[in-house]
Amino acid sequence: MATALIILGAGMGTRMNSDMPKVLHEIAGAPMLVHAMKSGAALDPARTVIVAGHGADLVEKAARSYDPDVTVAIQSEQLGTAHAVKQAREALSDFDGDALVLYGDTPFISPETLAAMTAARLTHDIVVLGFKAADPGRYGRLIMKHDQLDRIVEFKDATDEERAVTLCNSGVIAADSDTLFDLIAAVGHDNAAGEYYLTDIIGIARDRGLSATVVSCDESETLGINSRVELSRAEALFQTQARAAALENGVTLTAPQTVFFAHDTVVGRDAVIEPHVVFGPGVTVESGATIRAFSHLEGCHVSRGAVVGPYARLRPGAELAESVKIGNFVEIKNARIAEGAKVNHLSYIGDATVGARSNIGAGTITCNYDGVFKHKTTIGADVFIGSNTMLVAPVTVGDAAMTGSGTVVTKDVPAGDLAVARAKQQNKPGFAVRLFEKLKARKAKGS
Repeated sequence: MATALIILGAGMGTRMNSDMPKVLHEIAGAPMLVHAMKSGAALDPARTVIVAGHGADLVEKAARSYDPDVTVAIQSEQLGTAHAVKQAREALSDFDGDALVLYGDTPFISPETLAAMTAARLTHDIVVLGFKAADPGRYGRLIMKHDQLDRIVEFKDATDEERAVTLCNSGVIAADSDTLFDLIAAVGHDNAAGEYYLTDIIGIARDRGLSATVVSCDESETLGINSRVELSRAEALFQTQARAAALENGVTLTAPQTVFFAHDTVVGRDAVIEPHVVFGPGVTVESGATIRAFSHLEGCHVSRGAVVGPYARLRPGAELAESVKIGNFVEIKNARIAEGAKVNHLSYIGDATVGARSNIGAGTITCNYDGVFKHKTTIGADVFIGSNTMLVAPVTVGDAAMTGSGTVVTKDVPAGDLAVARAKQQNKPGFAVRLFEKLKARKAKGS
């Protein structure tokens, strides 16, 4: 049976105290909305519809960055969850299959839980995701009757007896698409909030003789995020789970609580991650690599046996081959560093290629930007770049060539050549002593 995702993301999120739509606030380097889309992607959906409202253009841009084929439906007025889901009806008018309603601010539902809901749909018309809450608070309650879900009652409309129930509603619902929209068409707004509740479809369905059931999950999966405090808790939850997964998969974390992963970080087993390492989005670290303390990586690939850091920064486009060494206070951006090459100290390598086994001396800079355009530096294999070399791109240094320390390279260096470009040193006898005496006398006179 084909599945369509309907992901609600129209809320402004006033408790966030932000101009940005709530679902675009990030966890582990990705918007909450993308986390929800990734959860739903486990079902290999045939369609995905994002219901947007506040900041719809920004929401659409974020959604398409993950899945270019999504459809965006607009909820211009926020009149309740049933009204929000209803906005997806036109986009799914020709769809034959199940619809699963997810929430852009509930990012942690697991693939296993969604698979359980799909399995339950084989025997029930409607499946609702529930959880046992440690503190039920103001959650809607799932009221069971004879092993069937009889109705969902919002807290503000519940009796004292119904509020005593601890089985709570996550809001996630699965049903046949046509059935879902037919039920929504019958939902009214005679309630304390005057809104169209999606939860009302259960009572309507039961009155029509349709079956409904509940699939339960851990409360942490249903974590909804409505404030900055809840966002920080969600980040902490993600990091705790990511660290545990890394350790389970054979990664060494010498101080796990200080390592921060992105939503898509991939680290191979027997890799070593030292304290205070931060991963931005788009990082792959292969097995056996070492990332030393206080390094920051984003949009890069680190191959087997490479060593990065301490205090290194790998920016998007950095590609490190096997056994590369990137040392302290080195920055690599949009550059390919070939096998066995070393960039050990205080250097910037951007928009460049460095050949196998080459050594880049301390303080080397590829001068890649002229104020308007970026230019490329090409360094061949077995090259020795002397300390404090400035490579003014576009420029090529051939295989087995060398530059003298302090050289400013402005033209290509042929293979095997030594390039030296610096002013001739002159020593002026006694000049330093006379200069300092003069300056000190001037300072004393001024005081």
